Amino acid sequence: MADTSWSSEDTAVTILAAVSVGLAALLVVTYLQYVLFAIVLAYVLAPVQRKLERRMSSMIAAITLILTAILVIFIPLAYILAIAIQQGLGLLTALQEGDFRPDMIQDRLETIGYVVDLEVLYATYQEPIAAGLQSLAVGTLTVVSNLPGVLIGLTVTVFVLFALLRDGERLIAWLRSVVPVPNRVQRDLLEELDHLMWASVVGNVAVAGIQAGLLGIGLVLVGMPGVVFLVVATFILALLPLVGAFGVWVPVSSYLFVIGRPLAGGSFVLYGLLVSVSDVYLRPALISRSGTINVAIIVLGIFGGVVVFGAIGLFIGPVVLGGAKIVMDLFARERAEPTTA
Repeated sequence: MADTSWSSEDTAVTILAAVSVGLAALLVVTYLQYVLFAIVLAYVLAPVQRKLERRMSSMIAAITLILTAILVIFIPLAYILAIAIQQGLGLLTALQEGDFRPDMIQDRLETIGYVVDLEVLYATYQEPIAAGLQSLAVGTLTVVSNLPGVLIGLTVTVFVLFALLRDGERLIAWLRSVVPVPNRVQRDLLEELDHLMWASVVGNVAVAGIQAGLLGIGLVLVGMPGVVFLVVATFILALLPLVGAFGVWVPVSSYLFVIGRPLAGGSFVLYGLLVSVSDVYLRPALISRSGTINVAIIVLGIFGGVVVFGAIGLFIGPVVLGGAKIVMDLFARERAEPTTA
């Protein structure tokens, strides 16, 4: 009789816990990408937070760190993105108004020995080009129209970030106490996730930032217009191991050849190759804590992450996909251990 009573109480508590977690998940999903953004920021800023806590309280340290990050990082970053969007829209306007005339480019190609009918090519691919331009314009208008929602989401990010910086260690300790998983499995899981977060968030972003900065110097030296837009595009493409800076310096070099600047074009090809090859040395040096991540996990995680989580999916997507692999590996290990014992 006692067992039946205990079983009923246990079932009731389990149902209550499941319902509570489900309702909480519904609330979090509403601003999931902003919560994930706060988690990524908290992971990056946590080492600085711990150093500040040696000199001040955790609350003052968190407030100081957030204000400093806003002033030093996010306001300049927002300014750079605004310039990049403006330059990108200017490029689209120039294309639509015919400032880059196909006949001019075609004549230039013919002078260097290439016969290409660009008007036929444009007529062939006119629909996908128009669709791409339209989707980009609609996306820009959507971002502008959703600006109030973005501001609310960023407010959520700030408050979640503050809570994570101030009480992050206590939150992790609480999660470890309530999650029904053995302590050694939790320890291994947290260690592997730490390595994965470092490689995906810190390592890949640092490599992309360095390559974008290096290529930006070259763009300035050859006098390319829209440097900020091209640098931002390089940063995004450099997050993809299979694309990287090639996606920017190859078209730029071709453009320089077409407009009659072969010396600048050839020099930029060599410089772009050096920037792309630097990935081979930068990535192992910056991601030494965890080795390399499988390329398929990075690519699929980035593209799938952007679709599911929005822009933050660029960083969190590979972590989610790689984390699933880690969990499955730990699950297989735990199932195999009793058998081998």
